[in-house]
Amino acid sequence: MPLYYVIKENKDFVRLYRRGKSCVDPLLVTYIFFNKSNRTRIGITATKKIGGAVQRNRAKRVIRAAIREQDLSLLKGCDIVFVARTKTTLCKSTEVSKVMKKHFEKLLLNRKDK
Repeated sequence: MPLYYVIKENKDFVRLYRRGKSCVDPLLVTYIFFNKSNRTRIGITATKKIGGAVQRNRAKRVIRAAIREQDLSLLKGCDIVFVARTKTTLCKSTEVSKVMKKHFEKLLLNRKDK
């Protein structure tokens, strides 16, 4: 069983933006929605506001590297979307990882079915 599944469809992203809880930082925006399955699904987006294709790909690569540093076992049954921001392209994955950890701690406190 994979560590997490990838969100690819637009309807899933839109559902998370509308119904999910969010946490904002200058490096990263995190949306989380607690689903009824036992799967963790993760999506990463980077808009054209960030820059050209090179900058957007770097931002997504940095976020993916930061995800690998996280303990995703606490997040079973969650859909998560990470939105890259302009400063994401200028930092290392360890900085983004620290921001992710803060977001997870803040958003998991609101979880009802712990």
